[in-house]
Amino acid sequence: MGLEPHERMLCPSRHFFMAIEKIIGTETEYGITTKNDVEFDAISHSMLLVNSYQPDPTVKIIWDYDQENPLVDARGFKVERKIEAPREKDNAAINKVLNNGARYYVDHAHPEFSTPECSNARDLVKYEKAGEWIVNVSRMQANQLIPAGEEILIYKNNSDRKGNSYGYHENYLMDRKTPFELIVTHLTPFLISRQIFTGAGKVGFENDSDPVDYQISQRADFFETEIGLDTMVKRPIINTRDEPHADREKYRRLHVIVGDSNMSEVTTYLKVGTTALVLKMIEDKFIDKDLTLRNPVKAMRDISHDITCKKKIQLDNGKKFTAIQIQKEYLELVKKYVSQQEKNPITEDILARWERVLTKLEEEPDQLNREIDWVIKKYLITNYMKSRGCNWTDSKVLMMDLQYHDVRPEKGLYYLLQKQGGVERILTDEEILEAVENPPIDTRAYFRGSCLRKYKSEIFGVSWSALSFSVDEVSIKRVLMSEPAKGSKAHVQELLERSATAKELLKNLAA
Repeated sequence: MGLEPHERMLCPSRHFFMAIEKIIGTETEYGITTKNDVEFDAISHSMLLVNSYQPDPTVKIIWDYDQENPLVDARGFKVERKIEAPREKDNAAINKVLNNGARYYVDHAHPEFSTPECSNARDLVKYEKAGEWIVNVSRMQANQLIPAGEEILIYKNNSDRKGNSYGYHENYLMDRKTPFELIVTHLTPFLISRQIFTGAGKVGFENDSDPVDYQISQRADFFETEIGLDTMVKRPIINTRDEPHADREKYRRLHVIVGDSNMSEVTTYLKVGTTALVLKMIEDKFIDKDLTLRNPVKAMRDISHDITCKKKIQLDNGKKFTAIQIQKEYLELVKKYVSQQEKNPITEDILARWERVLTKLEEEPDQLNREIDWVIKKYLITNYMKSRGCNWTDSKVLMMDLQYHDVRPEKGLYYLLQKQGGVERILTDEEILEAVENPPIDTRAYFRGSCLRKYKSEIFGVSWSALSFSVDEVSIKRVLMSEPAKGSKAHVQELLERSATAKELLKNLAA
């Protein structure tokens, strides 16, 4: 199932545009706790949560770990460390692959939702929001199975305030020919400065960081090095995991771990939309400015701790820029880059929103109290403090900080604001519910999701890049999906319609 050759476009400026389209996906680790349970166990409750969503005891599909190797480093080596895949019984208990092409599973001590592959930022937001809906539905189902008086609570945030940070990871399909050093050089300043519009907001500080009442990002205090393979200790700003989930000869999956988990649709949209555009520029070697930072780890924290967005950061070339100025440099480059290509309505919208947000941040960040998470949360909390005469250390303020991320529509502060029309949206509830049940139509997620819906009892194993079918009592046949943009509705709808069974599908694929 191969992707057609990338089109090459020669523009009037004589610049060859060869960047591949950015297939995008995100992984969200959710915070979990149980009210009134003194013996709370995060792993068992996470397993209960995942298995409470549309349980079907007749279906035993495993996650195919053979297609994964998280110890290969993009810098050209492999870490010698043994990782054992779960036994088949445990595998089925901690993994659920959904009809919309997503994966819902237990990762360490957290429930995690991975979106299906999406071809654009708007679809990504839609499927990430579908994930929130799925997690909350499974929470309600799981609560019916635990003792009376107890209640499982789920938060889409990044810290338990006990020194532990859990992740939100973005994944972008990239051309393997792009030197990894080039990605590091040009992406690092962008990721560090983009938190001024991607941060989820946080009361206080952690991880031996400098004291602050309120900061922009929930994750910034936890990054301790510039580049590396780890995601849980000595967290790097640029992660070097080389696990493409696609044709290794052609593709790289860039694993971005510095982002916050966002509630705002607009914030998520800008986060992945702007990053995808910058990555396309990097692939096309279009960036001709040196924005290298003198001390990236320090800059990460300094920017997060400055809610005025006016602090200047030292660049390697001796200049000092604010995070807004750095972002404006990238914005101007992207505007020039896309002006030489065919217009795309989502790209145009992202550019307009990006420019508007940077302008408002420069004027007065509070103007973004309907769009950007850290500003929305700050607006809520400061209004509360004014009305109650309390300060940032008040226990109710800390509770509001957490309650903003509660996935319960009737309790979460973000969802209550949304219900009142207090936040800007880019989606409708109907679009999100449609994404709960159906995969994107223009990536390989369509083939995965459609097969799960039609041939579920005949599927043995699933990974991002393969499906394994049980065609009889002894044989397993694996269908490789090494091209993330193929397997779309346009590619496979007719094939699926004329294949009543998995055996017929395999026969027709081989024909």
